Amino acid sequence: MSESVSLSRTGISGSDAYQLDMTSLMVELDQFKKKTARLALLNELHGRLAGAVDLPGMIEAFSIWLMPLVEHDLVAYHNPDRKRSYMYSSCHGPERQRIFMLAEKLFHACPESSGRAWDEEDFYVQNWYLGSLDSSGLMLVLRQDTVIDAEEGTLIKQALEILRDPLQRALDYEDLFAIARRDTLTGLANRRVFEERINSIIENSRRHNHSLTIASMDLDHFKQVNDNLGHAEGDRVLKRVAATFQSMVRSSDLLVRMGGDEFLLVLPETGLDAARVLAERLCKAIDELEIYSAPTQKLGVSIGLSLWQPGITLEDWLEETDGLLYQAKDNGRSQVCG
Repeated sequence: MSESVSLSRTGISGSDAYQLDMTSLMVELDQFKKKTARLALLNELHGRLAGAVDLPGMIEAFSIWLMPLVEHDLVAYHNPDRKRSYMYSSCHGPERQRIFMLAEKLFHACPESSGRAWDEEDFYVQNWYLGSLDSSGLMLVLRQDTVIDAEEGTLIKQALEILRDPLQRALDYEDLFAIARRDTLTGLANRRVFEERINSIIENSRRHNHSLTIASMDLDHFKQVNDNLGHAEGDRVLKRVAATFQSMVRSSDLLVRMGGDEFLLVLPETGLDAARVLAERLCKAIDELEIYSAPTQKLGVSIGLSLWQPGITLEDWLEETDGLLYQAKDNGRSQVCG
């Protein structure tokens, strides 16, 4: 049977069949182009995320990549289990503060369910729950007035699948970073943090002509605690001392366990007189812990205070402070010198 007879029985001419084939081919080609373009976009996201190592970098890279594709006012991530949050917004001024406050409220109010969408104030909100890995948490995307349509939502969902593993890496990195800079026994900052921050603290005081005082603190009769009561009790004593110090200093102060029973306290914007008042209170607080290693040996703390002076090197400043600490011990311990 000839082709013309076969086509005539179907009611489709040869030209019409050719046109149908071409239309189908063009549809498939268009779909292929869209898939290729989508893959190229997602590969670009991979590249952006590869250059970010921490949570702020991850969320900022994600938002910047997303902006030309899904215009938005805020992208925010919240992980209550790991106590991590970060928000990135294209808004400025009061509007920026307002949208941050809104996101904070939503993180505490919305349930951990994926893909919810609703209007809140004058923003359209959609959230995704990242729950398959330890990086579980809520991702919020907000934009003013306009809904996020199905196609945009699909793109965001695909992008979040790519974000998930780098996000886990960022959270783990931040945990390691924090662990490396925290004294494992007391939870205070360690010597590394002091070495990283002290030069910038000094430079800030020099630039703004602000007072800066350092306190070198060493426990009195702590060796006897270990010798007479055991190292486990010694560890408990160090934790109590650290907690006492921590409760009495400002968040802007830098309290460091340098090792053993030695602590440093850096007091920005604090002159020698104000530092001495605090140091006396610290001595009194340790005395009131009523920790004895023997009937006549009570735990105390000796403190050397030194004001930073322009032109002095860090090494000389620390040496001067240590000298004052040893003078406090020579003068009878459990007192302040400086």
